[in-house]
Amino acid sequence: MPRIVCVAGARPNYMKIKPVMDALERRGAEVVLVHTGQHYDPAMNDVFFADLGIRRPDRFLGVGSGTHAEQTGRVMTAFEPLLDEVSPNIVVVVGDINSTLACALVTAKAGPLLAHVEAGLRSRDWSMPEEVNRVATDRVSDYLLAPSPDAAENLRTEGYRDDQIHLVGNVMIDTLLANLERAQASDILDRYALSRGEFGLVTLHRPANVDDPEVLTGLLKALGEIAGRCPLVLPVHPRAAGRLAEIGVPGGIRLVPPAGYLDFIALQDSARVVLTDSGGVQEETTALGVPCVTLRDNTERPVTVEQGTNVLAGRDPVRIVATVNQVLNSPPAPRRPDLWDGRASDRIADVLLAGGTAGTRPRPTDQPGTTGLSSFVDQPRPTDRTFPI
Repeated sequence: MPRIVCVAGARPNYMKIKPVMDALERRGAEVVLVHTGQHYDPAMNDVFFADLGIRRPDRFLGVGSGTHAEQTGRVMTAFEPLLDEVSPNIVVVVGDINSTLACALVTAKAGPLLAHVEAGLRSRDWSMPEEVNRVATDRVSDYLLAPSPDAAENLRTEGYRDDQIHLVGNVMIDTLLANLERAQASDILDRYALSRGEFGLVTLHRPANVDDPEVLTGLLKALGEIAGRCPLVLPVHPRAAGRLAEIGVPGGIRLVPPAGYLDFIALQDSARVVLTDSGGVQEETTALGVPCVTLRDNTERPVTVEQGTNVLAGRDPVRIVATVNQVLNSPPAPRRPDLWDGRASDRIADVLLAGGTAGTRPRPTDQPGTTGLSSFVDQPRPTDRTFPI
């Protein structure tokens, strides 16, 4: 059986890598878990490992925070000798954080096969660092593991080979369904004196929303107006805590500490509506059948709008208030996309273990007749091609 390195670095990765590791190990693969340490705050790290039952990492790189270049460079510098020492057949990276791109680049040059979980997601918003990370990671990957048909179609449009693209479903939902009963047993509603269906849940963490005081002030104004109709609970992301304190939070918005995975799922499952700028929350609310209003102008997960409970509101305060009122008056019907069935990780493991070993599978540009990199690079940077709100 092959040796497979699975990489995680931050909260959005943990829910994605756990079911993949489990599925591979059930099939007898040797799995080496590498934690880059991109998230190192216990509230954003340790509690999720405990909640999800993730074993201690085999290797911890401890890269910490910094600018995008510093963080990416530190991960690459630490991961390169590890890869040489471990000599895996396959490296699995998930999502779109800096650790994902850094480990992908090192792997592509070192020789093992590279698998990208959540390949093909596109916001077409190049101001998002995550968009750069996911596009570049896909470019150097051997296995493109797409969570939804739109993601697979994005990859075909960009010129990837059909044998690279695998529509496997959403691993986030594997974790959600496996832990939903435990989450529903959480006492977090009692701790915060909340009643099911009588509060809204808010998450804010994206730089475009929390780093610009003018934008954040506008969002808080909208949230304050919404809170007059539906009280809001806002678990405070470390990125946003200081800025929220500086600006001040309107009445009706209750700030609470960051929640662990089980507690946060319990809050989502019990909320009347969720307001978020998180891609993962868009997916989780769709799976739970809970109305979601996304505080962004675009989404890399349009399936949550087309086949789920998500509505894009943008960042204009007037539009946000109007959208939330409409959702509260007429909630979208619960819908769950195909292949969001809790079996995505099994399909991923089957794909990876059926393939060749390092050095035997051609890279994307090695194939004669492929449209290759030029077909994507020659396209204009699509800043005006966003999923419509």
